[in-house]
Amino acid sequence: MDFQNTLEYAQQLDQADELRAYRDAFNFPKIDGKQVIYFTGNSLGLQPKNTQHYIDEVMTDWAELAVEGHFHAEKPWWDYHERLAAPLAKVVGAKKEEVSVMNTLTVNLHFLMVSFYRPTAKRFKIICEEKAFPSDQYMFQSQVKFHGLNPEEVIVEVQKREGEHSWRTADILEKINEVGDELALVLIGGVNYYNGQVFDMETITEAAKSVGAKVGWDLAHAVGNIDLQLHDWGVDFAAWCSYKYMNSGPGNASGIFVHEKYLNRKDVPRFEGWWGTKKETRFLMKPEFEPMHNADAWQVSNPPVLSLAPYLASLKMFEEVGMEALITKREKLTAYLEFILQEVERYTKGKFEIITPKDRGCQLSVFLHGYGKPLFNFLMKNGVVVDWREPNVIRLAPAPFYCSYEDMYRFGCILEEGIHQN
Repeated sequence: MDFQNTLEYAQQLDQADELRAYRDAFNFPKIDGKQVIYFTGNSLGLQPKNTQHYIDEVMTDWAELAVEGHFHAEKPWWDYHERLAAPLAKVVGAKKEEVSVMNTLTVNLHFLMVSFYRPTAKRFKIICEEKAFPSDQYMFQSQVKFHGLNPEEVIVEVQKREGEHSWRTADILEKINEVGDELALVLIGGVNYYNGQVFDMETITEAAKSVGAKVGWDLAHAVGNIDLQLHDWGVDFAAWCSYKYMNSGPGNASGIFVHEKYLNRKDVPRFEGWWGTKKETRFLMKPEFEPMHNADAWQVSNPPVLSLAPYLASLKMFEEVGMEALITKREKLTAYLEFILQEVERYTKGKFEIITPKDRGCQLSVFLHGYGKPLFNFLMKNGVVVDWREPNVIRLAPAPFYCSYEDMYRFGCILEEGIHQN
């Protein structure tokens, strides 16, 4: 597409944007009285304005009904989490019964590993990506040690090639075939947090299944960002946080996916608790666990309703818009940001490069060869909220719900000014 680096052109793109009204549905921080340009929806999404209503509703029910709110609130608390399943299923490409909401991301990955990482003397190895998000690395290591194994002998990291910033699918497939009968699990971040790369989840899942391994995905940076078809791809399990592109608030509840072939089965090992047992008999206090027929069987405790309320508020907007429309805008908006960066780069003579490959979602990661923290600090001081990652990378995530084309243009102006000053 032939973009133009002018304010008038950016404003024309905004006028033609079918999702432009949703920008006003979010609260923006301000610096010096001006709304910021917000590029960190890949870390914490902005607050939807309707969140307050959903939280107030729960607080009012608590004040007026107390314990009776569990059954007599307008949205009874005991099944509040069930309201999130259907809209979430559409976002991740699943059946409603394959999705649940509980705990937080790494907690859920641990719970799911109990079910899907069952090492034997022959099949015990785990494949993940090089330098996975630290929490995933800690989770892998502790799970392996829990089984009495040595992480150095179990965890197989797929490396990027020398001098390259992203992984090649061919290298992942080669590693799967190389490990072969020893492979118990493939668990990778579906979208890499550092470089923004989207992995070919369908192809990798198929390859891992062909050698008899289980497949899971950490979708923290993927849900609400890219097209997902977890059921059709045959993924065994997945988990994600809700506070990035899903805009549910800091540290909020995590979602899980468990493929339907594992549902309504007593022979699937898992850590069990009260809220995973059948709701029809839950309050009979029976000593035997009877799993829910759906992914709720992995729930342990009653859901944190005050956490789920903001998540439900955001999901209402996802239902209204649909992932197809969000992805369409995301592609064009990110392409325009890339164009703006290239325009600025013409004046910097190779002082920075985009290290995110074309297989991407919202995020562009920019390696600053000639500039360091001072440029990052300049951007932040001048109303551009970006994310810094060592050793010298800024991450930019133009979330389609609330970022505009004018934001991209104005960011380019501020970036060029910052480069000249630094």
